[in-house]
Amino acid sequence: MVKIYYDNDVTYDAVKDKVIAVIGYGSQGRAQASNMKDSGLNVIVGLRPEGKSWKLAVEEGHEVKTIEEAAKEADIIHLLIPDEVQPTVYRKYIEKHLTEGKTLSFSHGYNIHYKFIVPPENVNVTMVAPKSPGAMVRKTYLEGFGVPGLVAVYQDYTGEALNIALGMAKAIGLTRVGVIETTFREETETDLFGEQVVLCGGVTELIKAAFETLVEAGYSPEMAYFETCHELKLIVDLIYQKGLKGMWENVSNTAEYGGLTRRKRIINEESRKAMKEILKEIQDGRFAKEWSLENIAGKPHLNALRRLEEEHEIEKVGKKLRKMCGLEK
Repeated sequence: MVKIYYDNDVTYDAVKDKVIAVIGYGSQGRAQASNMKDSGLNVIVGLRPEGKSWKLAVEEGHEVKTIEEAAKEADIIHLLIPDEVQPTVYRKYIEKHLTEGKTLSFSHGYNIHYKFIVPPENVNVTMVAPKSPGAMVRKTYLEGFGVPGLVAVYQDYTGEALNIALGMAKAIGLTRVGVIETTFREETETDLFGEQVVLCGGVTELIKAAFETLVEAGYSPEMAYFETCHELKLIVDLIYQKGLKGMWENVSNTAEYGGLTRRKRIINEESRKAMKEILKEIQDGRFAKEWSLENIAGKPHLNALRRLEEEHEIEKVGKKLRKMCGLEK
């Protein structure tokens, strides 16, 4: 059974007297830094002086320093910049200031798990990970609620690593809903698998394949878009709110029967075999190595794939229909 922590299980004792440097002020950095500050913790934000986020963070009431200055001053360094740039920033600005007893914290276990960052043995290494985009982390906090989250400890030098992670989670608002204790390995591998197989990779390819099938059969692109893309949000919202069973109870009997009797012709044994192969690539580090080399080369493959995605007919039709629906200006 997993261990779940709630507000009453956690105190601020391990973090109340510590300086927390949030490195980065993107979606997660902005939300987490603001929530922790509003919860009374001592937060500074570490940014590039020339970065566009510096002015915004100052305007929103934060004490802002360069990444190196923040790392030097902080007791807890919470690294919330993109995975692919973390190792360079760590080596250049943070490593020299990661002195004995400090805590290096993340919201994704990627660089620790795959050893792109190897901290010294005399520091804590922890993770506090909201299971939500940053905007929702902030919005729900301000509403007096929160989003669920994860905590993990990779290295516990001081004996307080878990309490530090939990104190930060409480300040972000995660324990209002519930925080699950996990490991860096489990969080990293399941996160990558979910993104690649379902949330980002699988669902977009399913939408495009279904769209193309209808258009090639002579149906209008507009009708194809509505049926294969636009209405997906309605179904996902039902699943999010009510689970799979609740979704089936809220669609027509025709949709339920058709879906239940045909779905395994789409997600079949070949699909499941491919999922297992993708999981293996994540587990043995092949994906991480591929992504590292892609970044070293300047992201040529990713940039080419982005261009192809932008040029697909579904994007042209979708842009027009989203404007019609008031979803896009």
